[in-house]
Amino acid sequence: MMKKSIYIGVLALALTTVATSCSDEYLETTPTHQVSTASAFATVDNAWAALNGIHRTLYTRVLGQQQQGGQSGNMLQMDVLGEDLVFVTSASQWLLAEYQWLGHINPTHRSVEYNYQFYYIIIGNVNMILANIDGAAGSEADKNYIKGQAFAYRAWSYYQMVQLFGERYVGGSANNGLGVSLVLTPGLEAIPRNTVEEVYTQINADLDQAISLLEGYDRGTDKSQLNSNVAKGLKARVALTQQNYPVAATYAREARAGFPLMSAAEYLSGFNNYSVGEWMWGSRMTADQVDTWASFFAHMSINFSSTIIRTSPKVMYSVLYDQISDTDIRKQLWDPTGANVTDFPLPLPTFTRHPYLSRKFSVVNESSSMGDVPYMRAAEMYLIEAEALARSGNEQAADVLYEYAVVRDPAYTRSTNTGQALVDEILIQRRSELWGEGFRFYDLKRTNTPLVRAGNHSATYAVTINVPTGDIRWQFLIPQDEINNSNGVVTQNPQ
Repeated sequence: MMKKSIYIGVLALALTTVATSCSDEYLETTPTHQVSTASAFATVDNAWAALNGIHRTLYTRVLGQQQQGGQSGNMLQMDVLGEDLVFVTSASQWLLAEYQWLGHINPTHRSVEYNYQFYYIIIGNVNMILANIDGAAGSEADKNYIKGQAFAYRAWSYYQMVQLFGERYVGGSANNGLGVSLVLTPGLEAIPRNTVEEVYTQINADLDQAISLLEGYDRGTDKSQLNSNVAKGLKARVALTQQNYPVAATYAREARAGFPLMSAAEYLSGFNNYSVGEWMWGSRMTADQVDTWASFFAHMSINFSSTIIRTSPKVMYSVLYDQISDTDIRKQLWDPTGANVTDFPLPLPTFTRHPYLSRKFSVVNESSSMGDVPYMRAAEMYLIEAEALARSGNEQAADVLYEYAVVRDPAYTRSTNTGQALVDEILIQRRSELWGEGFRFYDLKRTNTPLVRAGNHSATYAVTINVPTGDIRWQFLIPQDEINNSNGVVTQNPQ
């Protein structure tokens, strides 16, 4: 079972727990409802329940913190570390240390512990599934689909982590700096950190297994389940990060098949419903499962009455906003004046208005922070393919970009840019499209782009305005508890 300290190999199979308190007191991570290994995997039905427990982990509060509601905690942090999401006040302390680039370079800070512990919880539960599923009573097809999703989850978890705790991946280089420890079986022993290259090798091996095992799997309407499209989408993400552009382009194109881009009306509907055709993977929230204050929408929506939204709403970066065409539907998501009460209505007079206020995310019922959380959409796959082709010098990049961009902006014409200019145009599209969905820090790091905050960023609130490439702050520190509890087997990053 998990203790307050972070033993990477000692993990519980959490199936039904979720924290609901608004307090930021440290909560035990030991589940209140568990099943023994034998009963959990006696049948494939029970194994499906174990897998569904992992799905639920994606929106379960970690370490008792309101800003760490499962995967949305990572999404929030990745965007506040960038430049495209702006703090306009320090009235709320949630994520302020992360925004200031102070949390992730403190080995005892909860944002470090969260990003380490959350993904190892998933990895530990995956390893229990993979170690036991073959002995379960039931069909081989069910076993394969369960294993396929488990491999995809493990690959995704390590991919999320190695980008944070390891050095930037450089294609064609040895990448022999330390990443994270590869824990591939249930166990208690401390494991030294593997190299970045070794971690990516394992990620790709797991994804190849997942893609093969999930072939033919029909998840119906349940987009919390990972199918072969999602696994291929993850493969495309990883290949783009590794600068393996042919693989990235191929898998991105295959992944998005059957997922039509959103219409303008759908785009402005609040990003809260994973039934929209473009959504490939997400968490569906239900009234009995939503954690009111740790919900993604308690931090990012325009209209749920949480303190942070009323007093410190996240706003758009003015410099990016100015680069979006006036005929682009996405430009309607932000109010540059801070005074547009018609298109940006607020539920109560206690809500504060600011220039570049966002309405991208909204709850359907203002009495609840419930809303589905997006993890993968077809638009991202278009953008991965276009970027990969452009970086390869393939002129088809402009065609792929046009096929996507004209849906967002009916006045868009096929780009005549080539080379780096085309790549830059695609990256602006990517920033505009994926704003608030948890990609910006990862993108800055993978493209070796310095952090440059200008426009409506205030040094008073941001503290950190510029971070050059190569700075040691691009690597998260390993939690000090892990260093201590492993007796130094797991070593620290430079600090």
